[in-house]
Amino acid sequence: MDILKSTEKRRVIKARLKNILPPTGQRVFLRTDPLCNMDIRSKTIRNLKIYKNCDIDEITERIRDLNLEWDTERIIEANAAILTVLFSYLGIKTGRSWFNLTAAVGICLLVHSLQGWCPILPFLRKKGIRTENEINNEKIALKILRKDFEKDYTTVEELLGMVEKQ
Repeated sequence: MDILKSTEKRRVIKARLKNILPPTGQRVFLRTDPLCNMDIRSKTIRNLKIYKNCDIDEITERIRDLNLEWDTERIIEANAAILTVLFSYLGIKTGRSWFNLTAAVGICLLVHSLQGWCPILPFLRKKGIRTENEINNEKIALKILRKDFEKDYTTVEELLGMVEKQ
């Protein structure tokens, strides 16, 4: 009976933690306004409809463009780095109170890494900035359109190579 209670407790704790600390690939999506998520998904669908009738070279070029697209994580990390350097510089040159803002940036970055939210996120998502998963979903769909996965493979290395193909 104690084992049953213990198992149930673990299940409840895991469920609570999942709400507090969502899976890495879903953090931003879960913390984004559902309407923004729908808009971003609609944009991806529009892109795929355009490329559905394109030749292999055009699809390949689109995949290359997607490889250069900045996702939410990259933008947030770059902004945090810029602000940290700026506030640290100002703290050294003009007054220690600027270090409080440096700490605030660090706290925001920590919250984002754990929960997928930070103050700039709603703005980025409204501007259509996608997560890495959302970008990768479009790339995989384009690779399917390009028929990358119809080829035979004999090893898992070849299979992975097809997935990684640009």
